Amino acid sequence: MIQHLTSLPILLPMLAAIIVLLPPCGKSLFARRLMSVMMAVVTFVVSLVLLIHVHSNGINVYAIGNWSAPFGIVLVADMLSTLLVTLTSFLGVGVVLYSCTGDDENGSFFHPLIHFLILGVNGAFLTGDLFNVFVFFEVLLIASYALLMHGGGKQKTKAALQYVILNLVGSSAFLIGLGILYGVLGTLNIADMAQKIPLLSGDDIYLVKAGGLLLLVVFALKAALLPLHLWLPNTYASATPVVATLFAIMTKVGVYAMLRVYTVMFGEQAGELAHMAQQLMWGLAVATIIVGAIGVLAAQDLRKITSNLVLVSVGTLVALVSLQNINATAALLYYLVHSTLVCAALYLIADLIAIQRGKAADRLVAGRAVKQPFLLGSCYIIAALTVIGMPPFSGFIGKIWILKTTLNSENALFFWPVYLLSSLVLIIALARAGTSLFWESKYTGSELNDTPSAHPLQVIAIVGLLASSVLLVVFGGVISDYSIEAATQLHDINGGINAVLKGGA
Repeated sequence: MIQHLTSLPILLPMLAAIIVLLPPCGKSLFARRLMSVMMAVVTFVVSLVLLIHVHSNGINVYAIGNWSAPFGIVLVADMLSTLLVTLTSFLGVGVVLYSCTGDDENGSFFHPLIHFLILGVNGAFLTGDLFNVFVFFEVLLIASYALLMHGGGKQKTKAALQYVILNLVGSSAFLIGLGILYGVLGTLNIADMAQKIPLLSGDDIYLVKAGGLLLLVVFALKAALLPLHLWLPNTYASATPVVATLFAIMTKVGVYAMLRVYTVMFGEQAGELAHMAQQLMWGLAVATIIVGAIGVLAAQDLRKITSNLVLVSVGTLVALVSLQNINATAALLYYLVHSTLVCAALYLIADLIAIQRGKAADRLVAGRAVKQPFLLGSCYIIAALTVIGMPPFSGFIGKIWILKTTLNSENALFFWPVYLLSSLVLIIALARAGTSLFWESKYTGSELNDTPSAHPLQVIAIVGLLASSVLLVVFGGVISDYSIEAATQLHDINGGINAVLKGGA
């Protein structure tokens, strides 16, 4: 069983999606919900077991069909990939629980699509070759196309059309980039490519550089890095909030791909191609932080604010990727987990606020008071303080770690003012949003009696996400140590190559 453990975070969501389509789940909403929750929990538990196993025993390489790398397809479970798989599976549990309160009734295929999306994201994190990164990208994108339309509506249709067109263009560019790299290197296995790139000479160097930069365009589109970011705010804000919650991890797939490709393949051991995209990523990342902060300040509803917060987090993560050192990668991992959890929680909080405020929804205008001001207000305050990095929440640890990591960077004099000013902007924007949503309200007792209270499953999902962020502080030492070990393992290029090509650590 242990040797197949690496494949289970991919196989279990696929099995879950199939089961909930078949009788009795296909015809019974209760059975579909029960099975979906059970399978989501099992996937999370298995992912957690895999994380612990890899932490204790080293990199686990699973050769599909018993064909070893670089000739066969391999799944590579290292500390980085298992951390992100566990994070994705945990989000899946929260999304499925929250959706069981009624959000899944607007489409009979909601639960299968959620599990197919988790399948695609987990596969992208675990695969050991670039072609299968493309394959799993397509799996998660196809599921996301349908989920974006969940519930229908003109706004969703317009956002979905833009999203589909942009991603189809991105997929075409991805295939072209892979074709260039395969034509020169004769392989798409990441470890094998990392071994061959330093040996290139002549025109092959320029061809691989062109292919590598084309991949950067693709990953920048997936991650919503400026100037390819325009699709994200409208797309995420128009999606059903419970769907947007799971979408919070999707931009991280693009960041992960950048981290894996430009650290392992084009890192310090890549010869003439070493650090080829470093300065470009740095500049675009800082610009993305600025644009995201402006978007947060200009947003007129809480979901749009949260979508722009995702942009700020993407810019921060890519800036750390561009530094290409162990400390920056360790800070990146901690911040990635923190930002994903808190943005996911904010989408769900925005949904409950919108339901209880009636026509005003989550727009920053005077409207009906929320029915449960203490519950929703407390959740919002905790999430807001976490986002802006106030102690004692996880955002504070992440922010201090990032500032410490970038202190010795040659661009620190430029990054620090941008990052700190953007944090000030976030404080202003989130304070303004809280004031509008909870204080500038028109209280009408009769209307509040007709407003539904938050369902216990909705509260559990939100509190679970916020509590996880708190646990990042409570167990900060353990998680920081894990992040440093994962970063060290990623930057040990020779060790990683040997582990993959020889079948394990």
